Amino acid sequence: MDLHGVLDELYELAPQDFTEARNAAATAAREAGHRDAADRIRTLRRPTLSAWAGNLLVRHDAEAVQAVLHLGEALREAHRTLDAVRLRELGSRRHQVVAALARRAADLAAERGHPLGDAALHEIEATVHVVLADPEAAREWADGHLARPLTEPVGFTAATVDLAAAPARRPPSGRGAEAAGSRARRPGPAEPRESAAERAAGEAARRAAEEALRTARRSAREQQAAALAAERAQEAVRDAEARADSLADQLARARETLRARRTAAEEARDRARAAATDAAEARARADEAALRAERLAPAPRPR
Repeated sequence: MDLHGVLDELYELAPQDFTEARNAAATAAREAGHRDAADRIRTLRRPTLSAWAGNLLVRHDAEAVQAVLHLGEALREAHRTLDAVRLRELGSRRHQVVAALARRAADLAAERGHPLGDAALHEIEATVHVVLADPEAAREWADGHLARPLTEPVGFTAATVDLAAAPARRPPSGRGAEAAGSRARRPGPAEPRESAAERAAGEAARRAAEEALRTARRSAREQQAAALAAERAQEAVRDAEARADSLADQLARARETLRARRTAAEEARDRARAAATDAAEARARADEAALRAERLAPAPRPR
């Protein structure tokens, strides 16, 4: 069974058509003997309007998807190397790409009869920001099976903006450069060299900051996973409630049918008893008439 193809078909559907199609696909998979796939399909969540529009964008604009993925790689590399000049160059492009993708997703949704409001557009933009920051989020987004907008990883955007806004350091020129080089080669008493302890402390602080950033991103992903699990559980509850309501309706109809059939059976028994009584009375009248006729019949003549 092509599970990925089934997911593509389901997440192409408008949100209001999702649940019924998902349940039908799960039933078909189970009847075909694909129990694991059926269980996986049954747990799928109906996408929000913004997530659905983003899925449309992924499936119908491959060029835009690749542009986002490449831009995300470049931004993450510039962030890793603390290249402020490169970050500033990419930052302007990032804002343009995010806005363009949101408009494109809105156009695709509107073509299918679902115009997006400001809140949905904001969610699409936030999702693209996450995709640019987090390679795992980028892979998830590129599958085109999102049910909810992605959660912004802590740290990346703020750090990128700060570095991008920082003025680039330019080397001095002319005599200033020579003087600077001379000062760098011959530190005076007012400019003590950085001690080994200071360098070690700076390196330790840098490593601690990187670890804190990794922890924050991991926590954000765990929070998103927990929210996803909670939403799936809630949808499972809604499905169970809907099934229970359906079964309750079926039970009520069955009980009504049973009452009607019991009433019909009782009426049939009453009619049968009345018919039996009528038949017995008719037999009694017949016997009485026969006896009277026998009495009134002339005696036979002797020969």
